[in-house]
Amino acid sequence: MHSPEGSEEMSHTDDGDDEGSTDCEEDSIPVEKNNGQENGIGNQPIPSKKLSWNIKANDRLYNNSFKRTKYCCLKEKLYKIFPQVSPLKWYTTFITLAAVMTFTAIKDARDDIMRHICDRSINNRKCGLMVNGSFQEKKWMNIKVGDIVRLKRDDFIPADLLLLSSSEPNSLCYLETAELDGETNLKYKQALKITHEQLHEEAQLADFNGIIHCEIPNNRLDKFEGTLEWREGDVHSVGNDNILLRGCRLRNTQFCHGMVVYAGPDTKMMKNSGKKHLKQTQIDRQMNVLVCLIFVILFVFCFAMAIGTTIWEIVHGKGFDTYCKRDDTSSFVKSEEGMAAWTAFLTFFSYIILLNTLVPISLYVSMEIIRSLQSFFIGCDKRMYYPLKNVPANARTTTLNEELGQIEYVFSDKTGTLTQNIMTFKKCTIGSVVYGKRENESERFTSSQADKMVSWDWNDKADPKFQFCDQRLVDLMVKEHDAEACEFFRLLALCHTVMVEETEGKLIYQAQSPDEESLVTAARNFGFVFLARSQDTVLISELGTQKEYMLYHILDFNSDRKRMSIIVRNPEGKLKLYCKGADTVILERLQKDNPYREQTQEDLDMFANESLRTLCLATRDLSEEEYQNWYSKHFLPASTAIGERERRLSKAYELIEKEMVLLGATAIEDKLQNGVPETIAKLAEAKIKIWVLTGDKQETAENISFSCNLLRNDMEILKNEDVSKMIQESIRRKDPPSNPKQLLNRSHKALIVTGNTLSTILTDKNSRIKLRRRKNKKRNGGTASEAVVNGVEDQQAKQQSDQLKERQRRFIELASECATVICCRVSPLQKAEVVKLVKKHKKAITLAIGDGANDVNMINTAHIGVGISGQEGMQAVLASDFSFGQFRFLQRLLLVHGRWSYLRLTNFLCYFFYKNFAFTLVHFWFGFFNGFSAQEIYDEWYITFYNVFYTSLPVLMIGIFDQDVSDVKSIQYPALYEPGPKNLYFNFPIFFGRLMFGFLTSFLIFFIPYGAFTMTTRDDGMSPSDYQSFCVVTSTALTFIVNFQVGLDMAFWTWLNIFSIFSSIAIYFALMFDCNSSGSHNLLTSFFMFTGVVFGQFYFLHTLLYKI
Repeated sequence: MHSPEGSEEMSHTDDGDDEGSTDCEEDSIPVEKNNGQENGIGNQPIPSKKLSWNIKANDRLYNNSFKRTKYCCLKEKLYKIFPQVSPLKWYTTFITLAAVMTFTAIKDARDDIMRHICDRSINNRKCGLMVNGSFQEKKWMNIKVGDIVRLKRDDFIPADLLLLSSSEPNSLCYLETAELDGETNLKYKQALKITHEQLHEEAQLADFNGIIHCEIPNNRLDKFEGTLEWREGDVHSVGNDNILLRGCRLRNTQFCHGMVVYAGPDTKMMKNSGKKHLKQTQIDRQMNVLVCLIFVILFVFCFAMAIGTTIWEIVHGKGFDTYCKRDDTSSFVKSEEGMAAWTAFLTFFSYIILLNTLVPISLYVSMEIIRSLQSFFIGCDKRMYYPLKNVPANARTTTLNEELGQIEYVFSDKTGTLTQNIMTFKKCTIGSVVYGKRENESERFTSSQADKMVSWDWNDKADPKFQFCDQRLVDLMVKEHDAEACEFFRLLALCHTVMVEETEGKLIYQAQSPDEESLVTAARNFGFVFLARSQDTVLISELGTQKEYMLYHILDFNSDRKRMSIIVRNPEGKLKLYCKGADTVILERLQKDNPYREQTQEDLDMFANESLRTLCLATRDLSEEEYQNWYSKHFLPASTAIGERERRLSKAYELIEKEMVLLGATAIEDKLQNGVPETIAKLAEAKIKIWVLTGDKQETAENISFSCNLLRNDMEILKNEDVSKMIQESIRRKDPPSNPKQLLNRSHKALIVTGNTLSTILTDKNSRIKLRRRKNKKRNGGTASEAVVNGVEDQQAKQQSDQLKERQRRFIELASECATVICCRVSPLQKAEVVKLVKKHKKAITLAIGDGANDVNMINTAHIGVGISGQEGMQAVLASDFSFGQFRFLQRLLLVHGRWSYLRLTNFLCYFFYKNFAFTLVHFWFGFFNGFSAQEIYDEWYITFYNVFYTSLPVLMIGIFDQDVSDVKSIQYPALYEPGPKNLYFNFPIFFGRLMFGFLTSFLIFFIPYGAFTMTTRDDGMSPSDYQSFCVVTSTALTFIVNFQVGLDMAFWTWLNIFSIFSSIAIYFALMFDCNSSGSHNLLTSFFMFTGVVFGQFYFLHTLLYKI
């Protein structure tokens, strides 16, 4: 029985890598039927996070400001522990901190309340549960492993279930998986034959006592390994096609029954709900360094003030005791030197508290507001809306907007990203003859029939939208009944995973990829119509005659195999294997004396030169003895294995997919999306380098690249062998990697490599295998001689590893100096590896864009991932940071929104640091005139409201609305983008420039009023230089200067900018009059002590003269 204790002892992965989550057969869990008993693991209610005032650990604000929050809290504690240290009242920081914490708490509380409501609604959903021999309505939270459940049409799946039976023929079950992978097209699952035949009635289900042995819980949505043991020890293989995953929805199926395999937190959907790695921008990393630097500057200022205090105490300390006798109990502080040291020690911490506004916490709240609104603007941009699919642009994160303005490398998929991914069957080659529309005279036919559009009047099941230009192929099929042509289209009608529905007499195909749908539709129009499938049969119509094929096995397609096969028995009783796949894997598995191989290879090259996608088709006759031997010795053990089932099945498939006969090849057209060449040209003008990473053939990728202006005729193209030779030559000559111009003698070069070449350059499997073996031997122990051998081998492995790193560095240096880089025939892992190497060696900001599940690794690896909502589902969109409907929108995302976001945020940061330096450093100058006593120069309410009311609006307007040029000009002149990747608007020189500007401003703000007060007398001959009047004049001057300075820094004036500046000044005067009024003083005397200062005549006079 699947017990809680057992699950705690077993580990499971959370990264979903390609190796799976199980490595041996022992990592399995037996699951028995639960007869309504209250035990086992169940759908426990999903726990909501408690409402808290604390900032969440996974929240962006928390990650950036937690250390600063602790600093503020430490300061509050200093108030209570050492009251003689603090020069300020408690509310000067408390109000600002409370506002920030309240804002965050409200946001987090709202999120938690909504999450709790959603969780409660999910936990209280109901479904049919087998209890005491009958189905009863029970809540999801009561479901446990081993339960039998009944689901109805449109129900959500409550747990990971083994499908036992359904209302559909052959116990098929149609699912919508939008909540798992975002795809809306239906997928089908199928019950095991034995459960389909014997588990339909309620009594049968109540008596079911099967045991499932399966892998431990993991997050692999596309993988399940298990076996069903039932009735006299019979073992049946259970795979992903038999499992209904939680989060899916039952469609087009009246009801189904299932047995719970994983429930609650063990379901695959819950295993995939872990934390996503938080991406950090370059500006965030700079900010972390600058914050540390500011603290160093703060300590330097405080140390200088402490030294000043020591000197002042030695010179004037005794005279000060006349006015204020100090109560000293320590013998140390009774001495003159001891008193000076003690006072300096206290002053140091007092100035730390007084000058802490150099880095206020409000900075991070303002950044969150600005980034959120920038993301909102991206989503509201109508020019990035794709009306054909009703897909708007979507910023799925609010933390990476400014990094869109710093992109240096763009890594793009080809199919569905640069192209439309709408496949059209254009040509084919059968028996060394090419059929399809003629593109040039070099093709091997001249008949005028080749250019005629085919009529489908003879086929009542044809798709009228399908078009083909070559009547000869129709004649070959209909009139001549050519055996090779019939076998060609028979393969297309049988070898696929397409689902078919019949609506109002019309066949509707639903495929998981556009390629399959195009090929099955082509077979349909040429007379081989796919009609239906069951667990063990496929029904097709062959030129009007229905034939049923016994389906024995489907040898699945994956990115490593690059092919798909089926084994069937035809109506004549013969066993046949049909296979389709990439030419690189099909041609090497043919018979040696295949007559069409060479000519078909030439046809494939011709198709690739026309930018067509190709597949090879092959078949093989199987003898009964050979099949039974393969099934019993290889396939059956592999299919029932719980550990490494995929690897074992792949090896079994290899043993039967051999000695095949080539039938021909298909050529499918995938056109470029609108605006792709123009977008690539604009990005190139912005000095953004574009690399294409695709799984297509080299010729196809090359021709598409010419079509979209990535490659030009004046470019020198470096290919596989050239690249390897240049890298080896540069290593042999020991050229410095930082001088790649020695590798390239001319500019305007392009580099094209295949996946095999990348494997040779970027990986060294032998060294890794040897090193792993050495570690295993060390772990297990060994003799002294073995230790010596192991040491030598370890040293060799280390040398090979160093050589590998050097090759990688040389390759990236070479590729980065090329105008265009195209990597073809690459796997998803190789795509991610290329991106990782560029990040590592070039230290550049990268962006990856794709539309399919094979692009997810690349999207997650890059600094910024962009998903295109296309024909291959929503996996790329769900994994991305930004998404939209067409590749052409990338230029607006980068050149407009990215550049504006970078410009706005850097201007915001520069101005924010300036205004706070100007505000805080006035205290520094005042220290030279108050005995370095850490006395504040501003009214404490002014300190409290400075960053909250007096200067917050204008700086937000810069970060939200400022722009130097319009969006039209930004696209018209892409060179304006160049400062972003070079980070010219926010770096250490600019920071120190703003520091010095704030330093100078604080100097003028203090000394000009100081000089004016010193040289002025009132009507009665007395000096007006009282402390309170001086403080108010200084604060008024500061408010005017920093608000007018933001007006000078703005490049784009709107009524909102003007309103923010003058409203901030108006708020200052309103609060200042209120805080300094007699009413406030009489109400709270200890809080409002600057009574009547604002109304004094010298305040207005000095302010006016100072402004003039």
